[in-house]
This record gives sequence, C-alpha cells and structure tokens, in this order.
Amino acid sequence: MRGTLAELARSRGWSGIVVNGCIRDVDEINECDIGIRALGSQPAQAGKKVPGEKHVPLFVGGAFIHDGEWLYADADGVVVSKTQLSL
Repeated sequence: MRGTLAELARSRGWSGIVVNGCIRDVDEINECDIGIRALGSQPAQAGKKVPGEKHVPLFVGGAFIHDGEWLYADADGVVVSKTQLSL
C-alpha cells in the first residue's frame, strides 16, 4: 500500500485501514491524515495481484470482523465492536 492509496482512501471519507498483511512506504503512510494499521512492514513490492472482496467476514488476529462492525485502533492494537462506542 503506497501513501497515494492512503490519500485516496482519505479523500473518499475513510477513517482508516486495517491490513491483514504487510505494507511498505511506512514513513510516507504515517504522514497521511488517515489511520493505518498492518501486521508488519516489508521493503519488497507484492508479487501477486488478486482482486479484493467487499462485505465478507475477515479472520484477522484470531477473530472475525463482519461488515458493519466498528474498528478502533491506536498504536497498541485494534478493538472491534458490534456497535459504535462512546469515546
């Protein structure tokens, strides 16, 4: 994921992105005005290009995340809630 993709997501009103994998260009992404969390980083570009899916349950970090659930993240991790939390 490059910083330009993060900026595109921000311009579409996204609050953040959770990546069940690795990202690169971390310094560039950290300068974007959108929260991004990933399992790790790597310098090499991904070799496979496969289409993504929408509105399907994801199994990340030992838990399922379903369409419509709320994700909250900080530098320590990610919390998933079925309802919006009062912060």
